[in-house]
Amino acid sequence: MNFIIRWIVTAIAAAVAVWLVPGLSATGGDATVGIAVFSLVLALVNAIVKPVLQFLSIPITVLTLGIFYIVVNALMIELASWAAGGMFGTGVQVDGFGSAFLGAIIISIVSAIVNGLFGKDRN
Repeated sequence: MNFIIRWIVTAIAAAVAVWLVPGLSATGGDATVGIAVFSLVLALVNAIVKPVLQFLSIPITVLTLGIFYIVVNALMIELASWAAGGMFGTGVQVDGFGSAFLGAIIISIVSAIVNGLFGKDRN
């Protein structure tokens, strides 16, 4: 159940990022399906690949006082976009690293807001 909630929150955040960032666009027919598939792949990538990449990037993350973490998030968006397009033929098209970087910032902010409003710790 926790994974489904995380997927829904990621889908909401990805939809906002697609709406705000000019270099992100839903592909493969219906935009809702594209964003849902992208969000599912992004949640899986964040669960599997991201912890390894975070561990390997600890020294540079410490040197940049945590700002490199946004670069790791942007790389995860690029990877999820590539994987969703390759496996399912739908998803979110990322035009470049700058778009992924801005998308990572927006997805992080929106996810924090949505988790704060509807998080499971809330009574």
